[in-house]
Amino acid sequence: MIEEVKVFTEELVKSLCTEPDLVKVKDFEDEEGFPILEVMVSESDIGKVIGKNGKTIKALRTLIQVTAFNKGVKRVKINVDSF
Repeated sequence: MIEEVKVFTEELVKSLCTEPDLVKVKDFEDEEGFPILEVMVSESDIGKVIGKNGKTIKALRTLIQVTAFNKGVKRVKINVDSF
């Protein structure tokens, strides 16, 4: 289930980036067993993914959480970082 959410997240973020080949999504679990998606983008794309005042990342998190819930995952955290 989380694999489908991971693929969805990667495709969604790639559509925003100028360097989509550098987008990587890894999944981990927190202490409580809930999944964490770590989204890595190039440093030049981090502003596009976060957006002005964080509006883009907030919208992305909403879309990803809805998709995860529909796939049976009750809660998912999304972290974005650059390299």
